[in-house]
Amino acid sequence: MNQRQSSLLAAYRHSAYLVGVVVVRIGRRSAALDALFRREGAREAVLIAAWNPFSRRMPRGWNRRMDARLWEHIRRHRWLPATGGTGIWWEEHILLFGDCRPAIVLARRFRQRAVVLLRQGQPARLHLLTPLPA
Repeated sequence: MNQRQSSLLAAYRHSAYLVGVVVVRIGRRSAALDALFRREGAREAVLIAAWNPFSRRMPRGWNRRMDARLWEHIRRHRWLPATGGTGIWWEEHILLFGDCRPAIVLARRFRQRAVVLLRQGQPARLHLLTPLPA
């Protein structure tokens, strides 16, 4: 793995994902997230975004338009707004409840490099959808 790949992977793994007051981190369980799952009557969810395809920064207006398109695709599903980032960088996400497989297909359609898979009682998992850039 080269330096660029290592840096990108580290950025994903060090990001904090916020759903209201619930903090989600890769590789960690969250009692607050488990409580959110219980309130929503769900056992799994995925953090998905439409911003910055293939991890390339895009203008804010472009990212907002992609968000609007993503919302059109999920309007019939249960979801909550979320954000994710490292402090110096952030982007909007959506916590989409239910089976992760359709969300992964949708993330690929929006040219996302990764999603965060969540299951009640388990640590958050980073799921890469495309290879890291060389």
